[in-house]
Amino acid sequence: MKSVNVRTGFLSAAATHAAAAALRHLAPGGSARWERVNFAGGTVELYAGPAACLGVVAGVVALPPGPRAAATLAVLAGGACGAYDDMAGRDDPRRGFRAHLRALRRGEVTSGAVKLFGISAAGLAAGALLKERPVDKVLAGVVIAGSAHLVNLVDVRPGRAGTAVLALAAPGLLRKGPAAGLAAAATGAAVAVLPADIGRRAMIGDTGAHALGAALGVAVAAGNGRAGLAAHAAALVAAAVFGEKVSAVAARGTGS
Repeated sequence: MKSVNVRTGFLSAAATHAAAAALRHLAPGGSARWERVNFAGGTVELYAGPAACLGVVAGVVALPPGPRAAATLAVLAGGACGAYDDMAGRDDPRRGFRAHLRALRRGEVTSGAVKLFGISAAGLAAGALLKERPVDKVLAGVVIAGSAHLVNLVDVRPGRAGTAVLALAAPGLLRKGPAAGLAAAATGAAVAVLPADIGRRAMIGDTGAHALGAALGVAVAAGNGRAGLAAHAAALVAAAVFGEKVSAVAARGTGS
């Protein structure tokens, strides 16, 4: 089983590298569409985000049908919602779900609101594919959507999100069964994009952060029973409520 997980990680990393190279060559919509100015004022590329999303999906192909379907759904939906926000919301200064919910109450549907509800719905659908009992389905959905949100919260400086994925996925690598394979897929994709992210040549954006976070969430959900799901869900909800503080802590240290 360990060799299978190693192959899963390598496959995910290789697919991420290949997807990034292909996107860089094709540059759909023109290269300017894939460039952003980072926190330090430098220009970085966005290819790493969708590449990580596709890399995870490639990495889970050998998993059992249920976990594979849940991961594919959650990762693609998280990546798609993140990509929409990366493109449609690139000039929107509002951050955090509270700001987007306030705008929604005023009748304005922001890209952030679309992302919030889209990823939440996808998380619940993926949770339903993983678990049998209704309570467990809901808890798994909260864990998946919450993990996607958490990784995006810490994506405030180069390498923060990828490093968080590696740290949070590490316990899952020690498990047996699909949870370890899911953790390996997330790890492989994160390893593939981390050097360019830390080197300030690329950023994963909301696309990559939500995709990697969703993959991590599916791994956590697959490897835990009700008690573990409830504990993870409570922690992730708390992180979302105090999202600004979480992002502030993540922004500290080298590179800030």
